[in-house]
Amino acid sequence: MTGHLSLVSVGPGDLSLVPERARQALQAAEVIVAYDLYLTWVRPLLTTQEVLTPPLTQERYRAQLALQKAAEGRRVALVSSGDIGVYAMAGLVFEELPDDPPFGVEVIPGITSATACASLLGSPLTHDFATLSLSDLLCPWEWIEQRARHIAQADLACVLYNVQSRARREGVYRVLRLMLEHKRPDTVCGVVRNAYREGQAVRVTTLEALLQDEFDMLTTLVIGNRFTARRGRWMYTPRGYNDWQPERAGESVSAPPPQDTVWVYSGTRDGNALALRLAELGQSVTLSVASELGAQVAPAHPNLRVYSGPPGVEARRRALRGARAIVDATHPYAQAITAQLRALSAELEVPYLRYERPSGLPADLSGLTLVDSFEAAARAAAPYGRVFLATGSKDLETFLRAAPDTEVFVRLTPQPDVLRRAQELGVPAGHICAMVGPFSREFNVAQWRAWNIAAVVTKDSGDAGGFGAKREAARDLGLPLMVVRRPPPVPGAFFTADALLEALFFQLKELA
Repeated sequence: MTGHLSLVSVGPGDLSLVPERARQALQAAEVIVAYDLYLTWVRPLLTTQEVLTPPLTQERYRAQLALQKAAEGRRVALVSSGDIGVYAMAGLVFEELPDDPPFGVEVIPGITSATACASLLGSPLTHDFATLSLSDLLCPWEWIEQRARHIAQADLACVLYNVQSRARREGVYRVLRLMLEHKRPDTVCGVVRNAYREGQAVRVTTLEALLQDEFDMLTTLVIGNRFTARRGRWMYTPRGYNDWQPERAGESVSAPPPQDTVWVYSGTRDGNALALRLAELGQSVTLSVASELGAQVAPAHPNLRVYSGPPGVEARRRALRGARAIVDATHPYAQAITAQLRALSAELEVPYLRYERPSGLPADLSGLTLVDSFEAAARAAAPYGRVFLATGSKDLETFLRAAPDTEVFVRLTPQPDVLRRAQELGVPAGHICAMVGPFSREFNVAQWRAWNIAAVVTKDSGDAGGFGAKREAARDLGLPLMVVRRPPPVPGAFFTADALLEALFFQLKELA
């Protein structure tokens, strides 16, 4: 009697997605070998077969058991979810398989997690893409990071498997930060949990927002490339890049960055004022901005050049070669760019000076609730029902997920992509104010009264960011004010422009 071994793929978790050939192999088998979970959705196909289910961690034994039964002359089906040849059991079987086995062997393909999740998100894998497992049980973590770095550098769309386990919590965030070195923070991404199974959850988000999430081993992440876009609740990647446009690709259409200049990274009103003072003092200044709006509100001076080149650490590394100094005047909560600039400063041996606007917190904290995260702010504000978020667009998704039943009102910069994103997240158009701040106490009072706001959430953005005006308006109206604490300041940061300028000119003189 000649045995037969079928390596059977049963797809993501829905009987209707199991291929006909896989169904036939299961029904014809005398012995079924599988992890018990993988049989959940195919049990209607099982009748009198002998079913063997070694536990999850005994994959090699499962493969050996299937080979043993086939060698005994039995018809065996070794079952795996998804596609048995993708991060699954087929490789183990072929490791153990003799060159000329005394039984037949066939591999039956199926729908793997990457394509199953992609189908629920839309069409994010239309062009080149990669898959990467974040499990380090069988692969050194250094290799995983190296591969993630190359995927990011190539700007491939990618699918991350085995995202986060109870024992492996931080790895996914390290990989996401590697991605952010080469991909835009607003790169479109998808999160799928339990694809085609009970408890399925699907959402589209951004690369930067993923850093605030928690995941598990039932979650798959799909990270887009520079062309990936949203369409309603879907995400998609165009089929071809023949219509490539520099501004869509994140490449600068401006002239190459100048050399022998002081670079000021701003994005704040006081950062722009600092750049203008430097220019007025005779320094050649390059003011780096991150958006079209940033370029529009940048100051004008013969010694000041506005640069809006591509994001990512590689582009910044190229731009900063030959810089005289780096002045980091980005927002106090913009930790990612600050960490990146500090690292590039050390690598390129360019002086780094951090300007941090003073805190606006008063000595008397009555009426304020200090919290450590936007999730905590959402939990504190949720009972009030109608909440005004004075925190901008970056953390809007985090707040809405943590307080899904809260009626949220927001004030955002008038940028089409920012406003579109807020509405895609479910904020009604009538709850959005699109203006450039900061705003006065009187304006806040009038707006919050008109909207019948019951609580306000803000950052400690300092008086330059309008924190004082928000605090006074909340006090006038008797509203609770939830304040998300600042990250700790960079060691050696300067809290006045005069102190920073004095230190900068001293360092430039030393370098001359």
